[in-house]
Amino acid sequence: MLKYSFLFGFFLTLLCQQIHAQDRMVIPDTVLINGDTLLMFGDSLIVDEPTKEIFWNTGGNYNLNIQQVTLSNWAAGGSSTFALNSGLSLFANYKKEKKVWDTQLNLNLGFNRQADRIYQTRKTNDNFQFSSNYGRELSEFFYLSTQLDARAQLLPGYKYSRPAGTDIETRTKISDFLSPGYVQSSTGLNYRKTYKNKSKISVILSPFTGRFTIVLDDSLSRAGAFGVEPGENVRAEAGVSIAASVNDIRLMENVTWKSDINLFSNYERFGNMVVNFNSVIRMKVNKYISTRIETVLIYDEKVFIKQDDGTSKQAVQLQNLINFGISLDF
Repeated sequence: MLKYSFLFGFFLTLLCQQIHAQDRMVIPDTVLINGDTLLMFGDSLIVDEPTKEIFWNTGGNYNLNIQQVTLSNWAAGGSSTFALNSGLSLFANYKKEKKVWDTQLNLNLGFNRQADRIYQTRKTNDNFQFSSNYGRELSEFFYLSTQLDARAQLLPGYKYSRPAGTDIETRTKISDFLSPGYVQSSTGLNYRKTYKNKSKISVILSPFTGRFTIVLDDSLSRAGAFGVEPGENVRAEAGVSIAASVNDIRLMENVTWKSDINLFSNYERFGNMVVNFNSVIRMKVNKYISTRIETVLIYDEKVFIKQDDGTSKQAVQLQNLINFGISLDF
């Protein structure tokens, strides 16, 4: 009996010591190095690394839309068609202290192919747009900014027509790569604001703006297309400009709007505006599928549009696209 009592007491003592050890507060050692206090547990040194600041924000979107109609012995009539429209949008935004630098690149290409016509494949969309804005903060919402804006197309463009008295369709080249191309550089006051939902608004008023119209194609240059002097490749203008843009404006759940407008007036013809307007409404179905409504409006009094009757006149250029397909954010 004495033996069992001794063993019971021994185990009870060990249990009490274990409980006491668990309740004991472990106080780490501290080490002071270059004014920074570091913690040590035993032989281990714990170092809190400083949080790394992120100055760049980059990303983009790719969309692809395909439509195909195949007909064979179709009593209702019609023709087989294939259409493709694709777009790529990239951005890189930098912010550090009082400096900001925003850059965007947009590319769009679209084609339509119809089997029962002479020129089966035709371009439906061709836009290249690049903009870069660098600014220094003057106050909370105002910046002194310099912006570079470039617009062009990548592939030749044609006017299709059928001369009177014939069924043969002809085409005439009316544009090409950098024919036209537009480069605009402006410096002025920039109002910009970012809201809590990450939507942005920006307005730039620039009394110092240079605009260059480029026509590299020799045949178009000789014809004086897009306002250049016949035989010249560049038309330079100085004037005033206003550029405004909105990004990621939430119209309703899963529906966002992005738009920009650029107005330029030459000092020699002050009041006559060159207008470039772009708008994209995106209705997101899920992570990979969305519907996009894209609108482009251009007006330049120096650009004369060839009409079906063979005459040319000033006109508003309008492009409207409704696409449903793949949309990937990255």
